[in-house]
Amino acid sequence: MKLGGRLRRIREGLNLTQDELARAVGLSGEFISQIEIGRRTPSLQSLKKIAEYVGRDMAYFLSEEQDPFQGLFKKRKFTGQKALVKSFRGYCGDYLKLEELTGRRVHPAPLYSGESPLSLAETERRRIGAGEEPVRDIFELLESNGLRLLRSPFPDKSRLAGIFLYYPTEQAAFGLIDGCLSDGRQAIAAAHLYCHYLKDRANGPIADDTDIFIRDYLPLYHPRERYAQEFALAFLMPPGRLDHMIRRDMASTRIRYEDVIRLKRYFGIPAEAMLGALVDSGFISVQQRGEFEAYDHAAFEKSLFGDLIGDRLPASPVETVTSSRYKTLGVIAYGSSPQESS
Repeated sequence: MKLGGRLRRIREGLNLTQDELARAVGLSGEFISQIEIGRRTPSLQSLKKIAEYVGRDMAYFLSEEQDPFQGLFKKRKFTGQKALVKSFRGYCGDYLKLEELTGRRVHPAPLYSGESPLSLAETERRRIGAGEEPVRDIFELLESNGLRLLRSPFPDKSRLAGIFLYYPTEQAAFGLIDGCLSDGRQAIAAAHLYCHYLKDRANGPIADDTDIFIRDYLPLYHPRERYAQEFALAFLMPPGRLDHMIRRDMASTRIRYEDVIRLKRYFGIPAEAMLGALVDSGFISVQQRGEFEAYDHAAFEKSLFGDLIGDRLPASPVETVTSSRYKTLGVIAYGSSPQESS
């Protein structure tokens, strides 16, 4: 059954019918069907042909499935966070079951290598059709492109921003984000985890500290963390769009703090991230950033606009947020649609 399930998942991921795969490897469509439902076992010769055609090693079909949570526990101790990790583990299992029951699986995103963070952000935005406009719902966008997300409150002393896990046989990626973070930091954490999905999915589970939000701390961690954070900011705030806005509207005058607030609201990121991007782009100096950092960001933004975007904290108590895709699959698998209920 494991071999058959893996064959079906990779076949569907390649958009192949059973007959198309069968013709390509010299077998019958009925035989492929029997393999997938666990009623027949292919010979090693047939399995080798299948593996070569779909671009996998034979070990992919024969090896025992590894629980990514075991690898996570080996890499980090979750003292005082067992309930959180247990809940996340259950969510991952339920999500995979819903996809199995409904037959709705997300086609996995490509696995990238060799590109710079900015180039990867541009390439991926172009691939998914995001253009250069701000992403209004980063969580649903990433869900539709293969990163299944859960936002849940972390314990106060966890110092975690997010966790990334990948189930290789299901080609399914999951991310857990601290729901206590501000809306902008949650968006950055989601894009950061998405970079792990695009580049690091084969490197085992990853637990990201809240230090990813502090630029000066990133060099203390694995190089992939700086890469993922640079990708995240470029993905959420395309440099070309930022450059266009500033040069069209503000280039003739010195950028004021009101401009910073307007820009961070437009891109939906925290003020700290906006200031860093403006320094990196050469639109403000390090000295100006220091002057702007002295402001009370939240008070200034509320006085100017009446609310916060990017630095807004969740209401208390913080609720766990599951994706709308997960809820939709649940209704399809177990519930009744409005048409049925009417």
